[in-house]
Amino acid sequence: MNEDILSFIWRFQYFAAEALFTDEGSQLSIIRTGHKNGNSGPDFSEARVVIDEFQWIGSIEIHVKSSDWYLHDHETDPAYETVILHVVWENDRPVVRRDGTLLPTLTLKGIVKKSVLERYAQLQDETETIPCAPMFAQVNDIQKYGMLDRALLERLDTKASLVMQLLAKNNNDWEETAYQWLARNFGFKLNDAPFTRLTEIVTWKIIRKHRDKLSQIEALLFGCAGLIPIESNDFYIRQLRTEYQFLSAKYGLKTQQMNGHEWKNLRMRPAGFPTVRLAQFARLIHKNGSLFSEIISTSAFSSLQAMFHTEQSDYWQDHYLFEKKSKGKVPFLGKDSVNLLIINGAVPLLVGYAKHRQQPELLEKAIYWLSEIGAEKNRITREWEMLGMKVTTAADSQALIEWYNHYCTFRKCLECTVGATLIRSVSL
Repeated sequence: MNEDILSFIWRFQYFAAEALFTDEGSQLSIIRTGHKNGNSGPDFSEARVVIDEFQWIGSIEIHVKSSDWYLHDHETDPAYETVILHVVWENDRPVVRRDGTLLPTLTLKGIVKKSVLERYAQLQDETETIPCAPMFAQVNDIQKYGMLDRALLERLDTKASLVMQLLAKNNNDWEETAYQWLARNFGFKLNDAPFTRLTEIVTWKIIRKHRDKLSQIEALLFGCAGLIPIESNDFYIRQLRTEYQFLSAKYGLKTQQMNGHEWKNLRMRPAGFPTVRLAQFARLIHKNGSLFSEIISTSAFSSLQAMFHTEQSDYWQDHYLFEKKSKGKVPFLGKDSVNLLIINGAVPLLVGYAKHRQQPELLEKAIYWLSEIGAEKNRITREWEMLGMKVTTAADSQALIEWYNHYCTFRKCLECTVGATLIRSVSL
């Protein structure tokens, strides 16, 4: 038993509500269960009940045991003075208000519909990674795709919140934020941390002064990344080293230089090596200039793809490490990588800006971008496809990933439209 299922039972009144009495023997009628509170304070607000013909309007607090009131120190919190009814599974201790009066208590144990508890337990104990998988077909498509839309918006909101945190750290500088956010995504998970650190050393304020010269952008990025060899007869490396020595002295970057071992390329294809990704990121900056402005002003999806479709400089077209020539041509940033940068880079930036400026049309544009990209194929999307969910666009796959990670993994069936529908259906 836990407070989540008790709140669910109270909210939908899945108990014998006829001829109710409080534990103190007073007749109880429930007019309104109240609004679920997602913040601090009592669990439900603006509830309305009648106790012995007196109508009360206030809050409802839910606990597994009544003694949890004292365990959670509610007796010292003025916010809980509004509680008119204590709803518990087990009444193991009477609760007294600050004025000395007894708080009315309703014990649910013994009056809850058994079928609701059994279905909830079934979902919680299910060994399938998606708990409702054996019963998924019982829920209609309206409920399923309603949950899909909700999960997509939640995922976009979560990612946008990360962008907003970065924006606050950068004193509301959107260009600096976009530069750092996109760099992080050029790390493609394995190298997102070193990419992030690198852009904190070589800030946008520095890099923008040299964005018209690709060699200087590369010198700053490779040099501060700690990747340029100290000694080499290679002309390109010697040129980079010379540029870096001058620029690092100019901006006082030498003491902040990273170590080469911070970058990872184990079990990675040469095209994904951090050296190649850094070269592609440098070209992206050189080609587009103001990254944030380009993303926000882009309307056609094809233009957005063209922005990210970058070709690294000549040296990195036949090298994947310094002084390590490749056998064949090193691929440019491919379609799949471009799509990932749009999904995880451009879209969250646009959604964050939409929230910041309160412009819903920008959110619609972000969702449109996702709908123009084919669905991601991975273990999670395959599991949903086996349950009959259509996964055709990146909007679908992003929503299903969020649904799985946030709800299924943590068995939050009560908060899921499908799970809640399955639990409610057995009480009808």
